[in-house]
Amino acid sequence: MDCCQCQGIEAKFDQKYVTKKLDKYRQQGPKETTRQLIEALRAEGVEGMTLLDIGGGVGDIQHELLKSGVRTAINNEASTAYVEACRAEAERQGHADRVRHLQGNSVDLAAEVPPADIVTLDRVICCYHDMERMVNLSSQKARRLYGLVYPRDKWWVKIVVLIYYNVRHWIQRNPFRNYVHPTEAVEAVVRKNGLERTFIREMGPWQVVVFTRT
Repeated sequence: MDCCQCQGIEAKFDQKYVTKKLDKYRQQGPKETTRQLIEALRAEGVEGMTLLDIGGGVGDIQHELLKSGVRTAINNEASTAYVEACRAEAERQGHADRVRHLQGNSVDLAAEVPPADIVTLDRVICCYHDMERMVNLSSQKARRLYGLVYPRDKWWVKIVVLIYYNVRHWIQRNPFRNYVHPTEAVEAVVRKNGLERTFIREMGPWQVVVFTRT
């Protein structure tokens, strides 16, 4: 991740922002799209598996799947504030000893992160300019299941991202940017690494997708 995007992530996902997200998770549970991804993964059977959660935020997916039988999880998160929030929530829920935390860009850390049975990126590739590299490296890590939540490749979604998010970031002088990557291009990279799509659900501007290793 280029330096500007790293700085933008730290500025956007700061302590104040993350505290609100953690409070909301504790009150309401995972977001609807995240909940759908969790349920789709559970339907495949997760007992005894390992999880690599990239850009996991407060750890919604980790906490829920650990309660569903996942053995251990790696939390790879670029935001310092999110890493601390995820660690605190893992302590609160009693499974801190089963979660390893790695702070930094997943692309830069890919060589030192081991494969996992399940790899998830929930609203992550829309925060990265080089989709092909991120999806390629992360999907290679998935031994069984690969789960994504990312924007639908629609003109109206692109307009919303440009006007509501990126113009606002520009006004705030935050170098962080959001991206709408072509669905066909994303899936081509995943298929190249031996995974096939077995679940998809469109939810407003988002699509929830699960790939299974063939």
